[in-house]
Amino acid sequence: MLVGRERELADIERVLERARSGESATLALVGEPGIGKTALLDYAAGRASGMQLLRARGVESEAQIPFASLLELLRPALGLLDRIPEPQAVALESALALRPARAQERFAVGAATLSLLATYAEQGPVAVLVDDAHWLDGPSAEALRFAVRRLVADPIAVLVAVREDEPSLLDGSDLPAIRIGGLSREEAASLLNPLPPDAAARLHDATAGNPLGLLELGRDADELALAPGGAPVLVSARISREFLRRMGDLDEAGRRALLLLATSDSGDLVLLERASSSLGVELSALSAAERTGLVSVGPGSVEFRHPLARSAIYAGARPEERRAMHRALASALPDRDIDRRAWHLASAAAGVDEQASAALEQAGTRARDRSAYATAALAFERAGRLASDGERHARLVFAAAEQSWHAGSVPRAVALLDEARTSTGEPSTVLDIDELAGHIATRQGPVMRGHAILTAAAEHADPERAIAMLAEATGACFYAGNAIEMLVVAERASSLVPNDAAARTRFLASIALGMARIAGGDAAAGTEAIQAAVAIAGASPEVRDDLQLVPWLAIAPIFLREAATGRALLDRALEVTRERSAIGALPLVLDLIALDHATTDRWAVAEATYQEAISLARETGQQTDLVFGLSGLARLQARRGHEAECRANVAEALQTCDRLGTRLHEVWALEALGMLELGLGEAERAVEHLTRQQRLVSALGITDPDVSPAPELIDAYCRLGRVQEARGLADEFSAAAEAKGQPWSIARALRGQGLVASDNRFAASFEQALERHTNTPDAFEEARTQLAYGERLRRSRNRKLAREHLRSALETFELLDARPWIDRARAELAASGESLRRRDTSTLDGLTPQELQIAMLLAGGKTTREAAAALFLSPKTIEYHLRHVYLKLDIHSRDELTRALARQAQALNAASAGQAAGGRNRVDSNV
Repeated sequence: MLVGRERELADIERVLERARSGESATLALVGEPGIGKTALLDYAAGRASGMQLLRARGVESEAQIPFASLLELLRPALGLLDRIPEPQAVALESALALRPARAQERFAVGAATLSLLATYAEQGPVAVLVDDAHWLDGPSAEALRFAVRRLVADPIAVLVAVREDEPSLLDGSDLPAIRIGGLSREEAASLLNPLPPDAAARLHDATAGNPLGLLELGRDADELALAPGGAPVLVSARISREFLRRMGDLDEAGRRALLLLATSDSGDLVLLERASSSLGVELSALSAAERTGLVSVGPGSVEFRHPLARSAIYAGARPEERRAMHRALASALPDRDIDRRAWHLASAAAGVDEQASAALEQAGTRARDRSAYATAALAFERAGRLASDGERHARLVFAAAEQSWHAGSVPRAVALLDEARTSTGEPSTVLDIDELAGHIATRQGPVMRGHAILTAAAEHADPERAIAMLAEATGACFYAGNAIEMLVVAERASSLVPNDAAARTRFLASIALGMARIAGGDAAAGTEAIQAAVAIAGASPEVRDDLQLVPWLAIAPIFLREAATGRALLDRALEVTRERSAIGALPLVLDLIALDHATTDRWAVAEATYQEAISLARETGQQTDLVFGLSGLARLQARRGHEAECRANVAEALQTCDRLGTRLHEVWALEALGMLELGLGEAERAVEHLTRQQRLVSALGITDPDVSPAPELIDAYCRLGRVQEARGLADEFSAAAEAKGQPWSIARALRGQGLVASDNRFAASFEQALERHTNTPDAFEEARTQLAYGERLRRSRNRKLAREHLRSALETFELLDARPWIDRARAELAASGESLRRRDTSTLDGLTPQELQIAMLLAGGKTTREAAAALFLSPKTIEYHLRHVYLKLDIHSRDELTRALARQAQALNAASAGQAAGGRNRVDSNV
């Protein structure tokens, strides 16, 4: 029976009750050793009546065995693997060694764990209890953290016990936690009854109410009473000494048997018997240890009564004694336990040991193939330390760095790469090291350091590998906004393409060249190169299905900004990453898709997509993807007039840009501030920010008119009466847009000409601009042109035609929820004599980003399970959010949801078509 703990027990009851009522609930119990965390979990297990129980415990000696704890936890649910999405089932089966190993993306196992827990909960409420979570193996901890954070509406209670101040799955998880403190003086007295009150009070003061400390030191209360009053007692150290003191009461045979048990990662008596025979140890001596209260012996197994006892006994042994025990255990393990054997061999080594190194290398390979990247990194690193050959040491340390990168341990990966580089003179190893180092720098910053490493390494690679490196270096220059160097690197890659190059190589060379030429060279030639890359991808399933190429597939339509060309590649990129649970690749793909949506009529979808990208980038530590999302979202928020959110995202983006060297995103952040001020009517402030943007663009050598703030500056200058400056800028921008030859930039240039033209010439420029807009998907830019046209028509006293364009602009702004522009269009309509209708607010903007994502997937034909797999949520969570969607949209079925979204699309199409357009065709919206 537990003494005290009323608050903790009430919290546990609430967690269990929430799960029984159909909601997810999580609680971490955090405290020092011996404080009673395990007892509280035992209480929870006893109170989980009517619930399915999943339980696991971290074991310090098993922390290097990949997915050992996850297998223990999920074992009762494994019969339901055939009911989760097949790619996830394959990932989980591979991780748990239930099928031949196949390496997956880092977070695929976490997504599968979530799906399996949710499926198991369909049979009834589930209680998940994890003890000593600080000792979970790294891959298990990461998978559980990923899954638990996403539980919302499933009947699952999760209780996790963690030692205070120890790394664990709680790190970075934001999971609710309570600290378990010591017992009160009265509770301690009750626990120690019939100890005299004075002695109990002294023990309470010495242990701060730690239950294990009270019980263990209570055995020696007389000795404690002789200590000076108020003398501090280090409870854990004192308890450890108490365990060692009891061990000292044993004879040599009992002491060695106890050390063998402490060294083992299993309490299996059969294994211990085999190991003890080679040491000349009698396991029967453990009976004496049982009498001292150190261990408990059960049928076929023996275990320590408390983990601290094991730690104290192992730490108290001489190094040579520990090595002997590890050696005996390695010899005793059966063939199927080759990973455990490898770690025991490593622990038995004293210096260089090729046998242990080889065994650990194989263990690292198996862990890597099961997606246990953190475990693989540790195995390769330790194998390298045990290797006698310098080159083999370098290769193993490089392998450790590679797996550390896959596991998300960036600083460790960089440090290991530096170590490997100093240990090798082998050109192929150096090339591998440099390629990975360059890749890490391009993803984590400084991005131009990545460019420097990759371009230098490419000099020593075969043509196809060199082209891949140079394409990535081109991407680094793109992020850095270094258009001049971007063109140099891309042209070098293009010059290396062999006549018989694979489709993958030709695609990379072509897309990199197209991006570079558009950014800082011949924009028309760049467009042709990207169109050629799109054609290669369209003809090659290999290219379309290559996870490493997915971001490049999504980039193509962004650079073209055309209504049709390459747009199917965006959908394919997202489909591939979601289907394969490629969460590490997903933030950049989502950023690119959000950027595309933000230049169409799908602003609500763009915002939801940016939010998902930012959230995943934070979770996966993808710094360049994070700043992409922040700056891109800020630009969208500026257009919508979300002032506070826009300024906050700009501030974080600029700070991150400075650290990473991503000057392109700095350009975007400045654009966001300029657009925000322009929309708010603060033309002077808009000019200030846009001028800074223009100077930065010029300094970076970016000539792509799509990155220029000229159209916004022209608008701001005109509002300030600085028409001559606006006219000169309009002519300059028109020349750049015509040179590029793409409809989006030409339409914006023609709008600028319409703004500065004389009264008898402006109409022709605006009409041509509207015609060009028909070949782009950008509803906002078309509405801005209609607004500018209507403003000039009203000032020319052509109020009837002005109202037609202003109405169309207003309808589009309202459907996009571009609030500052709504106000501006309504003011112009009122000035034209229009009787303004009440604004229709029945749009999708009341939905949260996640609700909108779910609505889109379900309306597009996805089942609940398919939507759950795509968004890495559970089906119950999808249904939970769907109920909120129904309430907000006042609908009651999937059919009504589909019709509601279709009405939104139709309304936007009608608005975008424009009454003044006279039936012009408009790009279909897929909202």
